[in-house]
Amino acid sequence: MTRREWLQTTGAAAALAVTPNAFAADPPGFTLPKLPYAFDALEPYIDAKTMEIHHDRHHKAYVDNLNKALEGTDWLKKPIEDVLRHVNELPELKRQAVINNGGGHYNHSIFWQIMGKGGGKPSSELLASGGWSFDDLKNMLKGVAMNQFGSGWAWVAYYPKDKKLVLVGTPNQDTPLRHGDMIPVLGIDVWEHAYYLKYQNKRADYIDAWWNVVNWDAVNERFKMAIKG
Repeated sequence: MTRREWLQTTGAAAALAVTPNAFAADPPGFTLPKLPYAFDALEPYIDAKTMEIHHDRHHKAYVDNLNKALEGTDWLKKPIEDVLRHVNELPELKRQAVINNGGGHYNHSIFWQIMGKGGGKPSSELLASGGWSFDDLKNMLKGVAMNQFGSGWAWVAYYPKDKKLVLVGTPNQDTPLRHGDMIPVLGIDVWEHAYYLKYQNKRADYIDAWWNVVNWDAVNERFKMAIKG
C-alpha cells in the first residue's frame, strides 16, 4: 500500500495524527480541525486560555487566510501536503501567503495531535533512527528550539533520502515538507503565542514542560508510517 492509499483509510489517518478534514475538504476548502481534547487537558503545563486562543484564533486565522489565498483555484481540492510541496508552482503573488498560512495550518494540525495527557516514550526504533538516547533527543531538540531566532518551530523529521531522522528548525510557519521532502514526526511550536501567557519570555521553561504532554503513541505511529513512504 502506498502512503497516499494509506492516508485515505480512517484508522491510518488517525495514526498519522491529523484529521482528514484538516488536510483536504469536499466541497473545496480547508477547515479548522477540532481539538482532540479539552482546552484544559494539558494543564498545568499548557494553560487552557493559551490553548483556546492558539487553536480558535491563531489556527483559525491560518485556515481562513489559506482559503482566501487559494480562492477560485483547484488547489483548494488538494491535500495540504501537496500544496506545500508544490508551492513554487503557484503564482508568485500567492506563494508567500500559502507558505505562511498553509504551513501554519499544516503545522498546527500535527501539533494538536502529537500532544495529549503525556506519558509513554519514544520507540527504540525511533531513537535508533536518529542515533540518540531519549535524553539526547530532548537536549538536542531543545537546542534547536532555543536557537530558533524569533518565531518558528523545532522538528524531528524523517529524511527519506538518508532514511533517518534529523533535527531541523524552520522559521515562522515554514515546514520540513518543503525541504528535501522531509516528513515531520514531532514538532515544538516556539512562537510566543504558544506559551507567553504562562511562561512569558521563558522559552526554555516552556520547552522543558512541553515534554510532559507529548503523545508518544501518536509520534511513534507517525514515525512508522514515515519510514514506509
